[in-house]
Amino acid sequence: MPATTNRPDLAERAEALQRDGASVKPEAFAAALQREAVRRGHLLLDGIEAYRRHRYTRVLEDPPVLWQAGTTRLLDYGACAEATAPDGPPILVVPSLINRAYILDLSPRISLLRWLAAQGFRPLLVDWDAPGPLERAFSLTDYVAGRLEQALDAALAASGRKPLLAGYCMGGTLTAALAQRRQRDLAGLVLLAAPWDFHNDQPQAAPLGLGSLLSFGPALDVLGELPVDAIQMLFAAVDPFSGVRKFLSFAKVDHASGKAEAFVALEDWLNDGVPLAAPVARDCLGGWYGANTPAKGAWRIAGQPVRPEDLRLPSLCLIPAQDRIVPPTSARSLGRAVRDCELREPAVGHIGMVTSGRARDLVWEPLAAWMRERATETA
Repeated sequence: MPATTNRPDLAERAEALQRDGASVKPEAFAAALQREAVRRGHLLLDGIEAYRRHRYTRVLEDPPVLWQAGTTRLLDYGACAEATAPDGPPILVVPSLINRAYILDLSPRISLLRWLAAQGFRPLLVDWDAPGPLERAFSLTDYVAGRLEQALDAALAASGRKPLLAGYCMGGTLTAALAQRRQRDLAGLVLLAAPWDFHNDQPQAAPLGLGSLLSFGPALDVLGELPVDAIQMLFAAVDPFSGVRKFLSFAKVDHASGKAEAFVALEDWLNDGVPLAAPVARDCLGGWYGANTPAKGAWRIAGQPVRPEDLRLPSLCLIPAQDRIVPPTSARSLGRAVRDCELREPAVGHIGMVTSGRARDLVWEPLAAWMRERATETA
């Protein structure tokens, strides 16, 4: 029977494998398969143990706090040791609510924010931290119309000029709402892997979102937040074998190398998650993923629909072409909705756009060039 596949480029390989398999005795094949499974199992455990024993510890100190409300801080990278222009063009940087903000300042060798500060910018990072007693009752309106607008006010007061606004991942979605509300106070908008259309090419998104909301509903009611373990479970569902692949690979790395240190730094960040306030979790799981409210024009902040087509800001949308977390079609829909938006699709992944070895050439340099031009136009 001819081999069939949804990937035409794999059809020839599939047929060759089928021919080879026909000449192998079932007993020999089963024994070989068992040996390989045992070998990979030991290699996987070696990789996990090597990670646990690695000596790397993040030692970077946070820059000064420019403003704070509750657990939310605004960190001034214009005052870090690498900064060359403390009064340079300000950039208000908004990360996701789900993960720690220091993915943008991961280590001395991998820090987009310190690199931008060395290029003459003044990055101002919104550090959400974990929700405190007050934030556990927050909705997305509280975060956007409350905390983000306050952070923007602090950036305006400190710099005396309109900042560029940059949002990464979920932070990019939030910045689209903030930009609509305060575009007169902004010099431009940068969207980095920002999801928008949650159903485009994702038929599983609606049942996953609604099913997760149903499953985690009791925990949200009792705890007032979506726990870190639940969030990790949802991420794992996107690519269940990613953990196996990365530790199999790490087992073969020289553990005294810079590559090993970068792996550990990133893995430590991945394991250092924060919970999500219950109202926000309901908005995201039921509204974004379940009902696709952003793409349908039904997502509202402070009662007003968020409409990126109403933005009149120079904008840049960077869409990682190899993104497994935010499908390019999802991020592309937001960039296309903004009228004056330049779309670029570098050949990197979702996290790789800020941490990989190719990030500087493919993302950081083009980003800095675009922002420098916008800052000059509005100076």
